[in-house]
Amino acid sequence: MRFQLNGQPCEYDDGMRTGFPVVTSAIGLTLSLALAVPALAQHGTTNGEWRTWAGDLGATRYAPLDQVHADNFDSLEIAWRFKTDNLGPSPDFNLQSTPLVIDGVLYTTAGSRRNVVALDATTGEQLWMYRIDEEDRAEQSMRRLSGRGVGYWTDGSADERIYFVTIGYQLVALNAQTGRPITSFGINGIVDLKQHNDQELDPVKSELAWNGAPVVAGNVVLVGAASRAGGTPPSRRNAKGYVRGFDAKTGERLWIFHTIPQPGEFGHETWEDDSWEYTGNTGVWTQMTVDTELGIAYLPVEIPTGDYYGGHRPGDNLFAESLVAVDVNTGQRIWHFQFVHHPIWDYDVPCAPILVDITVDGRMIKAIAQPTKQGWVYVFDRLTGEPVWPIEERPVPAGDLPSETYAPTQPFPTKPPPFERQGFELSEINDLTPEIKAEALRIAQQYRTGPVFTPPIARGDGDKFGTLFVPNGANWPGGSYDPETGILYIFSQTLSRVLSMRNDPDRSDMDYINGPARGPGQTVMGLPLMKPPWGRITAIDLNQGEILWQVAHGETPDSVRNHPALRNVDIPRTGRQGPVGTLTTKTLVISGEGGRNAADRGFWTMPDGRRGAMLRAYDKQTGDNVGAVYMPAPQTGTPMTYMVDDTQYIVVAMGGGSVPAELLAFTLP
Repeated sequence: MRFQLNGQPCEYDDGMRTGFPVVTSAIGLTLSLALAVPALAQHGTTNGEWRTWAGDLGATRYAPLDQVHADNFDSLEIAWRFKTDNLGPSPDFNLQSTPLVIDGVLYTTAGSRRNVVALDATTGEQLWMYRIDEEDRAEQSMRRLSGRGVGYWTDGSADERIYFVTIGYQLVALNAQTGRPITSFGINGIVDLKQHNDQELDPVKSELAWNGAPVVAGNVVLVGAASRAGGTPPSRRNAKGYVRGFDAKTGERLWIFHTIPQPGEFGHETWEDDSWEYTGNTGVWTQMTVDTELGIAYLPVEIPTGDYYGGHRPGDNLFAESLVAVDVNTGQRIWHFQFVHHPIWDYDVPCAPILVDITVDGRMIKAIAQPTKQGWVYVFDRLTGEPVWPIEERPVPAGDLPSETYAPTQPFPTKPPPFERQGFELSEINDLTPEIKAEALRIAQQYRTGPVFTPPIARGDGDKFGTLFVPNGANWPGGSYDPETGILYIFSQTLSRVLSMRNDPDRSDMDYINGPARGPGQTVMGLPLMKPPWGRITAIDLNQGEILWQVAHGETPDSVRNHPALRNVDIPRTGRQGPVGTLTTKTLVISGEGGRNAADRGFWTMPDGRRGAMLRAYDKQTGDNVGAVYMPAPQTGTPMTYMVDDTQYIVVAMGGGSVPAELLAFTLP
């Protein structure tokens, strides 16, 4: 593969199994010079604005603001709130958007119809709103959430645009001042993403959709793709989740990256028995990252059809569950790394990788850090793909499902250590009391358990109901990163899931799908089967590859505090489940409490009788909880911050239970 580095022609070969590229030209001097140049793409927000989904194209979620700090965080008050109840035919309770703020205007998607709104960033007053009624196309969409946000582009003068992807999978360009479609973009402002996709897609029934925010890098708009969750796919055949780049001015497709390689393309041979023809999914359902200085986009790719059974797609299945670096202007692959060979655990890459400039053993490295569902952060040189610390291919156990193929090894990072529990080890069962521990052990022993990459089994195999595993380390909110210290902050949740495979021709033409386990369940006396903490924030020093601190995030649920089996038991803060993101500022790490537990939906009862959740602040160096303010409902999006008229605002999406989604904006009095 040939490419250019600082104008110099270079080439490398990829290792098929490892994905480690080997540079074959005289690149060393050029690379060392490049490393000495600061990259503007990943140093956080500037001018008090928040211009991309993650603050910057490097996905740092870092803002160098400090008007709000440890000594005054508790004094924050609600400056304005934007309710979304009436934005759509029914209320939305799960607003996952991170707004943008440019020139004092806040832009976001919201509501069950995924409207786009522009608000005055100081008052929350609505300036304009755009909606589109896609009728059956939206009604049959597999991804019907209100969306995770918008993208912004300007030519540097009067042409300013907002881009978003509709529920029905169409890319829309709007005038940022008026909210009206840019008629010169696509067809009257709309590009149909089910066209020009190198496959035949039904405009209504095809599964492809996307909740993500378009990534705008220069004059290129990047768009991913997603399908329904694939634990019980109705068929081994599905649409493929290709990634595309579009011209920001015209909407013309500039390039497409085939996440399932076609004949003649690199990696095609990893789809054995012509399984590339019918296998689908393998999209980028989450956010992407771009290094504008290097001209590289980084694509975190998900699992193929289906999530837990790969017998119809033998081989390693590139580029499934991989990080792929491509030229942002052409889509040409530069390097890749596959995190799971022949994926069968739904360990798809869930969040945007983060651009990090770190110093390891005295050497400056332009790196990229990818948090994963396995609970690892993989760290690579972002130009070459070479691991910063060794990644070892280690043997993993094979399963015994007929017709399944199993990868003999999987990649294990040597640094940093895991930030979340992995597999399902009996040492991690709930032990809040001896009685709870004994019952948890009795339940867990009815399933297959083991370390990470313990394979799924058929229901009833060896008198076991299925395989217990921990499905989520990181999830779509991803992490945040302090470019001044090299520390990454990430929330993770601990929960268990059962893989109980069965043949069910009435539901699927696949040999096996995941079905009801029909076992004793994944709770013990109504409590989680695994010990707390059930939600945590971890600080990882990427210069050292070590965990700096780890704290439970989220107050202990009422259902635990008031549990009859826990009377007179001193329970430390347990943290709580529910994917939430972090925000890093000059002095703080900020994150709201989430909610997944069916008993309380993330709400807890405060000493004054109010029910809700807290937005919390932590000291970046120690993890001490230095402040908290009340929210009427749990956090559903990821916090962001900006400065307008010498006032710092912190905005977070919240909702759930009986509380419709809304944006809360906090400021100091």
